[in-house]
Amino acid sequence: MADLIVSTGSTQLAWQGRLATLLELLEDNCLPVEYQCRSGFCGACRVRLLAGRVRYRQPPLACLSKGEILPCCCVPESDITLALEHPP
Repeated sequence: MADLIVSTGSTQLAWQGRLATLLELLEDNCLPVEYQCRSGFCGACRVRLLAGRVRYRQPPLACLSKGEILPCCCVPESDITLALEHPP
């Protein structure tokens, strides 16, 4: 599996598929993301997806606006760029 690049501003991380979710990759690299349920129910971890595609391992139950993702229950399908601050 080729590495995918997860960009968060000036930080680039390689997704190698060894972790269960995008949230785990962010946590492993000490990037701050709020979370609570880890299952797509609460929506606390929502971040903006600026570029790329993700796939949900389980459909999220939280309501999302266009361009938002829940890293607690998704994985990248392509190189992605995220905005980690909370959306308005």
